[in-house]
Amino acid sequence: MNILIMGPAGAGKGTMSDLIIKHYDIPHISTGDMLRENVKNNTELGQQAKAYMNTGKLVPDELINAMVEKRLLEDDCQKGYLLDGFPRTLVQAKAFEEMAERIGKPVECVLALEVGFDTLADRITGRRICSKCGAIYHLRHHPSKKEGICDECGSELTQRKDDTVEQLKVRMDEYEAKTAPIIEYFEPKGVVTRIDASKDADFTFAQVKEALGKVA
Repeated sequence: MNILIMGPAGAGKGTMSDLIIKHYDIPHISTGDMLRENVKNNTELGQQAKAYMNTGKLVPDELINAMVEKRLLEDDCQKGYLLDGFPRTLVQAKAFEEMAERIGKPVECVLALEVGFDTLADRITGRRICSKCGAIYHLRHHPSKKEGICDECGSELTQRKDDTVEQLKVRMDEYEAKTAPIIEYFEPKGVVTRIDASKDADFTFAQVKEALGKVA
């Protein structure tokens, strides 16, 4: 089961990804994590990426695609994969599609999480994160037992600097300009399912399971 999951900031990609990998036993692949791991392990691809990063340049699409290809050929991807945060542009999407088909792992399902701006703003501005263990809370929907203190480790909860309405507008504009066209590109191929992610996780995941049930 080869899946791409897409959606704007605050749509719940992380939550849905966690549920998918537990339910379907496939690896969750984040290109950001993959890039950091290659650099940390000083792989050949990591060395090439580091050369760009050290000069403040973006890592080229060809290099990211090469890392993704290498990752998809690993043993744990035999049952499929869940790609989160990639591809980010239409150019990346076309190159990835060609590569995935070449190695026999074509995209079978694109999950497009859809949430209105007001709901996203409520989620983003109310989000609080533990400064130590990374646990996530929300002032209204999932508050900690003691205000400002993590239930798990007792550390202080903080708000990310970019969790503001102003930054959300910037991220939404970028999403509409770069990521939305990817969904439109895959839609005629019959692999896109648009998911109403405006309610709770159970409601959203029920739709995800229905979509993936048509693929499995």
